Amino acid sequence: MDKTKKQRVIIVGGGFGGISAAKVLGNSEYEVILFDRTNYHLFQPLLYQVASAVLAASDIAVPIREVVSQYKNITVLMDRVDNIDGHNNQINTAAGNTYKYDYLILAVGAKHSYFANPEWEKFAPGLKTLDDAYNIRNSLLHIFEEAENKHMDPSEELNLVVVGGGPTGVEMAGALAEIAKETLVNDFRRIDSSKAHVYLLEGAPQILGMYPEALAKKAQGYLEKLGVTVLLNSIVTNITEDRVEIGDTVIKTQNIIWAAGNKACSLLAKIGTELDKVGRVVVNPDLSTKKFDNIFVIGDAAHFRTDKGNILPGLAPVAMQQGRHIGRTLVKNKRKNFFYFDKGSMATVGKYKAIMKKGPFEASGFFAWLSCAFVHIMFLIDFRTKIAVFTHWAYSLLFLKRGVRLIFKTHDDSK
Repeated sequence: MDKTKKQRVIIVGGGFGGISAAKVLGNSEYEVILFDRTNYHLFQPLLYQVASAVLAASDIAVPIREVVSQYKNITVLMDRVDNIDGHNNQINTAAGNTYKYDYLILAVGAKHSYFANPEWEKFAPGLKTLDDAYNIRNSLLHIFEEAENKHMDPSEELNLVVVGGGPTGVEMAGALAEIAKETLVNDFRRIDSSKAHVYLLEGAPQILGMYPEALAKKAQGYLEKLGVTVLLNSIVTNITEDRVEIGDTVIKTQNIIWAAGNKACSLLAKIGTELDKVGRVVVNPDLSTKKFDNIFVIGDAAHFRTDKGNILPGLAPVAMQQGRHIGRTLVKNKRKNFFYFDKGSMATVGKYKAIMKKGPFEASGFFAWLSCAFVHIMFLIDFRTKIAVFTHWAYSLLFLKRGVRLIFKTHDDSK
């Protein structure tokens, strides 16, 4: 073996975890190759605001090469990793290339789970990518344009449904209500957009199940004041092109957003190591896999159990801390167990309202919303995006307008 040759670290995924690991490894003794299907890092916590026409894609997406441009040892490749051969320390990509590695970091995130009903996806898109956000936004705005053209009665024919009462579902439902009941009210002449109905469906007894009951009830109260109908203990039994079925209850709608579940990336199964019931890799305390100690898995893709027996959730702070931990492990060439520092959790519920929890401290209302806004801006990876998001938020709040209410055509209508 050529001892003068740098050891290679391959990172799969340019999200919070992958970027955090790459930055620690930047300008180190390793050769680093970072793979992602896109050429940009996406700030997913604000993706719902692109879908709801508050922010533009460029406000929450930054080219990965720009993020790591100062590190000469990092190469970024836009390609999809299709296979992992842990025995031979190599990966295969969709472009037909094979790459050897000394260490492999998998930060591949998660994708939507429709609970054994994959046929629902075409009627109820989820929200994970910019394409998802644009499709949802186009569909949302188009339904109001169609109502104006046909002179529909929104109170009878305009239903907007969000399935899933977790943070994404709650934030999306609140945003939809604001669009219908505030933003678009003066834009149309034939319809009253405020009469549209927004539904949030949750199968459990409360929304935001990871929060204490009292905070969850406050969030529900905020949603209901915005005009959202929250249906608890409501498990979806079928979705078609024009309806959502909850047992014998039917909601007629052509605008459905799925925020009810996630499953792990199928690439993880190629490792041949232990997986949990949703396909995440069960990792060791140092974030390595049970089978290969030179393969690390982080973020949404990892099943990591704390010393208290809790499984860490798929949150940006978790992925970032795990990414930095692995980076330091490799730079120092010293294995240590990962310990998560919980900085708290928060969820926005419309304009000026949010809930937050950190240890025994709980807050709601304007203070929590202000904290959410500050944290989101601080977590944005690029100074330009921080300024852009702040500017768009200020415009939206001061003038009750959403600056990117544009329908982008996905085909040539002239044909």
